[in-house]
Amino acid sequence: MVKIFNLFDFKQKVDYKNEILAGLTVAMTMIPESLMFAILAGFSPLVGLYGAFIMGLVTAIFGGRPGLISGGAGATVVVLMALMNSHGLEYVFAAVALAGVFQLIVGFLKLGKFIRLVPQPVMFGFVNGLAIIIFMAQMDQFKVGVGDAAVWLTGTTLYTMVGLVLFTIAIIVFVPKLTKAVPASLIGIIVVFLVVYFLKIETKQVVDIINQDTLPGEALKSLSGSLPSFRIPTIPFTLEAFKIILPYGLIMAAVGLTEGLLTLNLVDEITGTKGNSNRECLAQGGANILNGFFGGMGGCPMIAQTLVNLSAGSRARLSGIIAALTILVIILFGAPVIELVPIAALVGVMVMVAVGTFEWASFKALKRMPKPDIFVMILVTLITVILHNLALAVLIGVIISALVFAWESAKRIRARKYIDEAGVKHYEIYGPLFFGSVTAFNEKFDVANDPDEVIIDFAESKVSDMSAIEALNRITERYASQGKKVHLRHLSKDCISLLNDAEDIIDVNVMEDPTYKVMVNKPLSKAKGPETKNPFNLWGL
Repeated sequence: MVKIFNLFDFKQKVDYKNEILAGLTVAMTMIPESLMFAILAGFSPLVGLYGAFIMGLVTAIFGGRPGLISGGAGATVVVLMALMNSHGLEYVFAAVALAGVFQLIVGFLKLGKFIRLVPQPVMFGFVNGLAIIIFMAQMDQFKVGVGDAAVWLTGTTLYTMVGLVLFTIAIIVFVPKLTKAVPASLIGIIVVFLVVYFLKIETKQVVDIINQDTLPGEALKSLSGSLPSFRIPTIPFTLEAFKIILPYGLIMAAVGLTEGLLTLNLVDEITGTKGNSNRECLAQGGANILNGFFGGMGGCPMIAQTLVNLSAGSRARLSGIIAALTILVIILFGAPVIELVPIAALVGVMVMVAVGTFEWASFKALKRMPKPDIFVMILVTLITVILHNLALAVLIGVIISALVFAWESAKRIRARKYIDEAGVKHYEIYGPLFFGSVTAFNEKFDVANDPDEVIIDFAESKVSDMSAIEALNRITERYASQGKKVHLRHLSKDCISLLNDAEDIIDVNVMEDPTYKVMVNKPLSKAKGPETKNPFNLWGL
């Protein structure tokens, strides 16, 4: 058997040891990030962990490609913070479920393929911006407190934290030179945990993140909990409530799909394999709908954890499943141990992830990249870092790249002119005719001094849009006003189709090219003259 339900490729060779260890490493790095963003948004710690578990499990099984890790990502949680502050957690769950519906629609309509339109400079900017964000996020761990009230660590506490982070980084750098049997990141986390635990070193731990906003006298929070249970968000089923959650659902869906599909493309490049973007949209949508009805904060693919997974040697779906199940086991049984994990160990892992994520090759590419591409790459990086809005950064980058392409293409329109023996003037057009090039196209013609009959030849050109069709209409009208006739020649079938579709709007006169019967290649003994009725267009239609 090759595939069951098209979920798993049983021909794929799976290294179970690497997959399990990679999954454990991913879980260790995913937990603090999910907790930090959940607390930042005002959610309880369990809401963050439920989101990581549900998102991770569903997308690992049904997602667009093996190796991609999803969870409670900050990119999507940030979108929901304003809704949490204004209307509360139930509206957040409803918005998460609605975002999932929009993502399902994108998947069913097979719109995920349009991620291919993202140019390479935008990808460079996206990845570099994310690397900087990952690194800057670790700096928050050198502070105590929440939000504006957070202050930097000082004295022995700061030196201890820095020392443990450097110790973790050293382990990650040097262990692979000794052995690659176990992921260096996992070894770093375990070693630092044991050192801190047995030497009783005072340093920041996971439990401190959970309770950093706990007021004096309040009960301490814990990661311990039960299985997530089904519940319908308790919001009014009214148009007004829908209008409240609609913009948040749309933005969350867009941000999640943008980050997810770009991460999928990145994994494709790293692994040299091909993922399924539409399937990823469906998996994200289904996972977010479940999050909305099972009390999770939702999410999307996480580039940092995905890179941790790949660097640990994972190439199959098993690691993502192990990571999600590990988070569930921690919720049910392992909270007392995980709460004691030093934050410094996790910071060291994430710093190395940031270093590995950054496209250092983009600096070498600067020497040979066109200036507009350099501008786009830097702009996308800055928007990603400053606004933390990945969807906006990528959208602006794509728009600017498209405008630059349109401008460069518009400059390529050319016309070769000559008058034949019959006194007919020919204009042979080169380059695409579209909205950007119609002005230059119109300037090529000398209507007043041309003879009574003119042929415009599009053998080396293409009529691309309604602006181009309208330009053809205007040029024929200009010649008609002088009592002259224009013929259009060598229009491709799709161009003629555009003209036919627009025949109620404009009046363009297309010259019919002659057609000829052509003998097919057959043995002479069987040839009895022309054998085919297929027309051959003399002009190359």
